[in-house]
Amino acid sequence: MIHISNKKILTGVAIAIIIIAGLFVWNKQRQTQSHELVIGTTPAFTSVLNVAATEAQKQGIHVKLVEFSDWKMPNIALDHGDIDANFFQHRPFLDNAIKEGHYQLKVFAVGAASRVGLYSKKYQHLDDLPNKARVAVPNDPVNEGRALLLLQEAQLITLKEPSNPFSTLQDIANNPKNLQFVEMEGPQTARAVDDVDLVFSYPHYLKLAKTIDPEHALLLNKNADKLYGIVFAVRNNYEDKNDQLQKFVEIYQHSPEVKAALNREIGAPLWYPGW
Repeated sequence: MIHISNKKILTGVAIAIIIIAGLFVWNKQRQTQSHELVIGTTPAFTSVLNVAATEAQKQGIHVKLVEFSDWKMPNIALDHGDIDANFFQHRPFLDNAIKEGHYQLKVFAVGAASRVGLYSKKYQHLDDLPNKARVAVPNDPVNEGRALLLLQEAQLITLKEPSNPFSTLQDIANNPKNLQFVEMEGPQTARAVDDVDLVFSYPHYLKLAKTIDPEHALLLNKNADKLYGIVFAVRNNYEDKNDQLQKFVEIYQHSPEVKAALNREIGAPLWYPGW
């Protein structure tokens, strides 16, 4: 019979614990080093973010883009922790989403602010719009307010509070052409140009939809406004492992390749970090 002393047993157990602990630490380090940065976005921004992701890859930052077709799911997925960050909305839209959805989200960094405009396939001038012309506007309160401000700039309507960026259809004080408003999801306004007389839309979505040349706006906003810069949003308790998101944001903000892609995909931004 072989007798094994308690001391040897304890020594063996200690060694096993050390090995297991070492493997655990090694595995955690491996997971951290190979952590994939997952960013949710919408089709309008995928191409530009892909350029930034390619540049990030050169620095050892692995980025996976998850594309959503609407403007609700990116915040739901982020709040649930399914993605690390999202990039598709400006700060007023995020603030409203947090208010309505009770999301635990915050702004991490600000990207470029793109232009918006009024477009028509049927008419060459705003003055040509007939009585009761149908106008497509976004159905979310933030972008609808932005659309109404642009329509007011076009002198098609007046608002009760002319400078209120959160005006709704109920806040229209004067509508001399009796415009008929058709509310829809923001991205869909780019596809509505064949069905209505006038649309409020975004040049980058119009390029994707291929429904009308985004350069042929009847009115394009000209005011540079950081307020409408598209933001990188994260959860309130998000931990930026190895500063990966921060490094990715810096690539987005300062890479000549990204800036060229922005000019190519969405037209010259109204505002860009560093300007």
